[in-house]
Amino acid sequence: MDEYLIPTKDADAEMIEKKSRFIGHIFRTETEEEALARLKEMRETYWDATHNVYAYVIKDGPTRFSDDGEPGGTAGMPVLDVLQREGVYNVCCVVTRYFGGTLLGTGGLVRAYSRSAKLALDAAGLSQKRVWERVEIPCPYGLFEQVKNEIAAHDGMIQTTEFGAGVQIGAIFPAAGTEAFLRRLTDLSSGRVTAARAGQEYRDFPVSSTQNGR
Repeated sequence: MDEYLIPTKDADAEMIEKKSRFIGHIFRTETEEEALARLKEMRETYWDATHNVYAYVIKDGPTRFSDDGEPGGTAGMPVLDVLQREGVYNVCCVVTRYFGGTLLGTGGLVRAYSRSAKLALDAAGLSQKRVWERVEIPCPYGLFEQVKNEIAAHDGMIQTTEFGAGVQIGAIFPAAGTEAFLRRLTDLSSGRVTAARAGQEYRDFPVSSTQNGR
């Protein structure tokens, strides 16, 4: 199954550049119809804005953008560039601008629209869609910090920790990398810790930028 990044949630972010107000909006959109519906919603909500610039990228679907009246190449393409540089799919970004009376110039517009899109995407966060495997790890207290470090080193994420006679860790890993973690766990504990695989699922989980090598 495909592995790709999507926004974790819908989000927005606002900035002011030379008295112009820019509001970046990020939406999770599975289809072009959903992206167009979000665009329509933003145009109706911000009907009095000077521009509602947009870009969207649909996995196995279309990629589109619009300058919405801004000079060609200064708005929609910079927004799209942010989405593509971050490698995110099933996303629609609309950047609303209220003109503040001062012209920004070509370079200023590119920077403002790029920054608005990036701020909104940062606010939304990124999630990795892939096959994940759940692993239950009974961990002695003496190995707890080392096991946590190994989980992170193998791109895993801790979801639950229960403290008792030892620590019961519930973690998820990219399915393709689970076996390498289990081998490392055996070496680390000299065979004293035996983790249990608890099933797989194809879905998205929030991830940090460092976990994706970016």
